[in-house]
Amino acid sequence: MDYGKTLNLLQTEFPMRGNLPQAEPNMQKWWEEIDIYAKVREHRQGSPKFILHDGPPYANGDIHIGHALNKVLKDFIVRYKSMRGFDAPYVPGWDTHGLPIEQAIANSGKVDRKKMSVLEFRDYCKQYALNWVEKQKGQFKRLGIRGDWNDPYITLKPEYEAQQIRVFGDMVKKGYIYKGLKPVYWSPSSESALAEAEIEYREKTSASIYVAFDVKDGKGKLPEGSSIVIWTTTPWTLPANLGISLHPEFDYVLVEADGKLLVLAEGLLEAVSKEIGWSQVTTKATFKGAELEYVTCRHPFYDRESVVILGEHVTLEAGTGCVHTAPGHGEDDFTVGQKYNLGVLCPVDDQGKMTSEAPGFEGVFYDKANKLITEKLEQSGHLLKLDFIKHQYAHDWRTKKPVIYRATEQWFASIDKFRGEMLEEIKRVDWTPEWGEVRLHNMIAERGDWCISRQRVWGVPIPIVYCRSCNHPLVNDATIEKVAGIIEREGSNAWFALDAHELLPEGTRCPECGHGEFRKETDIMDVWFDSGSSHAAVLGTRPELQWPADLYLEGSDQYRGWFNSSLITGVAVRGQSPYKGILSHGFTLDGEGRKMSKSIGNTIDPSQVCGKLGADILRLWVASVDYQADHRISDNILTQISEGYRKIRNTLRFLLGNLSDYQPASDRVSYAEMNELDRFAVIRLNRMTERVLKAYENYEFHVVYQAVHHFCAVEMSAFYLDIVKDRLYVSSPDDAARKACQTVLYEALTAITKLIAPILPHTADEVWRYTPETAAVSVQLADMPDVQTSVYDAELENKWEQFMEVRDEVLKALEVARKDKVIGNSLGAHIRLYPDAETAKLLGRLTGLDQLFIVSAVSVEETGAPVPDTAMKLKGLAVAVEVASGEKCERCWVVSPEVGTDKEHPSLCGRCAPIVKSM
Repeated sequence: MDYGKTLNLLQTEFPMRGNLPQAEPNMQKWWEEIDIYAKVREHRQGSPKFILHDGPPYANGDIHIGHALNKVLKDFIVRYKSMRGFDAPYVPGWDTHGLPIEQAIANSGKVDRKKMSVLEFRDYCKQYALNWVEKQKGQFKRLGIRGDWNDPYITLKPEYEAQQIRVFGDMVKKGYIYKGLKPVYWSPSSESALAEAEIEYREKTSASIYVAFDVKDGKGKLPEGSSIVIWTTTPWTLPANLGISLHPEFDYVLVEADGKLLVLAEGLLEAVSKEIGWSQVTTKATFKGAELEYVTCRHPFYDRESVVILGEHVTLEAGTGCVHTAPGHGEDDFTVGQKYNLGVLCPVDDQGKMTSEAPGFEGVFYDKANKLITEKLEQSGHLLKLDFIKHQYAHDWRTKKPVIYRATEQWFASIDKFRGEMLEEIKRVDWTPEWGEVRLHNMIAERGDWCISRQRVWGVPIPIVYCRSCNHPLVNDATIEKVAGIIEREGSNAWFALDAHELLPEGTRCPECGHGEFRKETDIMDVWFDSGSSHAAVLGTRPELQWPADLYLEGSDQYRGWFNSSLITGVAVRGQSPYKGILSHGFTLDGEGRKMSKSIGNTIDPSQVCGKLGADILRLWVASVDYQADHRISDNILTQISEGYRKIRNTLRFLLGNLSDYQPASDRVSYAEMNELDRFAVIRLNRMTERVLKAYENYEFHVVYQAVHHFCAVEMSAFYLDIVKDRLYVSSPDDAARKACQTVLYEALTAITKLIAPILPHTADEVWRYTPETAAVSVQLADMPDVQTSVYDAELENKWEQFMEVRDEVLKALEVARKDKVIGNSLGAHIRLYPDAETAKLLGRLTGLDQLFIVSAVSVEETGAPVPDTAMKLKGLAVAVEVASGEKCERCWVVSPEVGTDKEHPSLCGRCAPIVKSM
């Protein structure tokens, strides 16, 4: 599109008329035509850098309101920083691997996964992801987001994948990566291990059972015929039971309850008695948990022992204080089981079905096994109580199905080896809000080792091979670089397409046995490892960026996600956090404070908002909310925002409309030559500018909106502009007082336009194109206004602030008089003021009260003068409104006895007649 043609189109079709849904796309075409992103970068070349690194959204579906809020917040900051003198490139990115894309293709009905090769399926996944990248890109651009859309980073790009492989290799070299058999979150619905960041908690109904484990060898402490009572909400894990954990310091009691000898924690005896319904309970003996170590019990339905062991993880919060221990199905169980050499038993397969290691339940899905196992316990007499409870339970955040703990061989990143370094780095980061530091610190301090392997195919492979002879895993600098080089050229498909020997340096032999044949690892990396490597793959490779980033900005859920994984890989590889600052936002709720859900039908589609109201309205909503907490949006809220936008826009239109004959270079009036009212307006403009710039620095965009809106609606429209309309419309075009007023208007127009540019870029650029004598083609190439503190005058400011309060009171009386039909409008009024001493002193220091109050005549009575009953008594004064005497001037509408005294212009007042003659 021709530059001039586009500019002409915008100026003729949309000259400050609003019509955002129609005008914005044309503005965006113009931005693309002139390549505004490149122009801004060129304009700031050599300036200090500010790098906001984009956390990649997932390429799967249309953007939602949370995406919009996140991207718009980032755009505010990048645009502000560039106008504040920084080189602030913005490289958007996308996360494109992982299970949801696999599921979307498998569920589409268009392909048969079982009949496809891995490479064919991966190609489908790639095309699916890239298709959504393009769709989301268009949706983000419609929001007015400025960035390098021609060269975004995408996690499936070969150059990105290669850097991720190198990050993995560096962590291997430092001893942070290992393979081990441990219980991990396992999703039967996804048939894959999950990381903590992929877990969400949802309500679930579970069986709650109390089970008696008969004592086999009481070690001289517990008598024959006694039983230890455990409690569990996962009956399906009982086939894997190998022990019972007690706390060494807790007191345990042997009680006779309804004829049975039972052992449990003394601190829970009352609660358990009530829950099970024991009628008579007698304590026979008391022991410390440590005294019962190595007591053995019989498994309730298998011919094996369950040994009593000690563990600090046992609590008195619920249950019996005697914890059923299955090392194959729990992290604490695994740890204490290792200490006592219990071994690991995990009789559940990838699909969540019981295996032959759980005789009697083979092939049964674990959840359905609960009923069968409970029935077996009841038949054998070991079930003491069955109930059901609703509780928060771990679910797969993608499939929304429950997960289990399951011991499998996985690849892990050992957090313990550099946990201390990460905790130190967290202290060095700037946190907004401040509580983010505590949140991430606690997560890192408490998290276990990171399971980074996934049993899927759509992702970056774990670049390890195994010796076919001795099964030794082989990975070193040479193998990593060889694989990274191949993937950099051909993409990660090469791992699945090539034989193992083609992926290794020539002549590679097993360092353990000398064998030369290898097989490839089939697992891929956790997608959080993908996105968590972005600092290396993007910040560390693109010349316009720098490492570390100045800021990461994402939702508060990313403390366990991207903030977390990025910190781990950054500290592991470079010994430093990849971000200097973190800014997090809350979640968007509907107008009633409910979570948004398609099933409820309370979602807001950002694309529809753009089509109906315009992107600038949606952006202004983002600026209006306290985004750091959860916040609300609804049609009613957007309507209110539209009204706020209209007030700002109308103020700008008024300013523009009164500058058509103003030339800044020749018509500017100095501050010293202005009258007090003009100087007061300049002071308030600078106060607002100072507040807005500070708010931008602190990422307090709601303060930006409030300050600009208040200045436009109250201090400009309702006060200064209301008063100076007479001067602008009535005075001679070349009148010095009029030029002084226009100077104020010009300063306000340019300052407001610049200050709103990061938030309302379409509107700001539209205003900028009509603003007289602007050197830059776009406001985006201008600098933020400077604060002129030299104009500050506390005494003058205080004087006019007091007058604003008095004026508000007078306007109340005029409004009552208008409603009572005493006058038609304020210019038909003569007001008599009966001030108290303080107000009289203020009024005595002002001139031109009739113009300040926008009436035809003002009489200020002496303090203490009798106040007529018809006067309206207000704060600091009383006001009597009368009809002004004289005739109405057809030019200025002032009612004056002087109208008709000039024979040449009998319909004009004494002020207007000379002006018309001079013109």
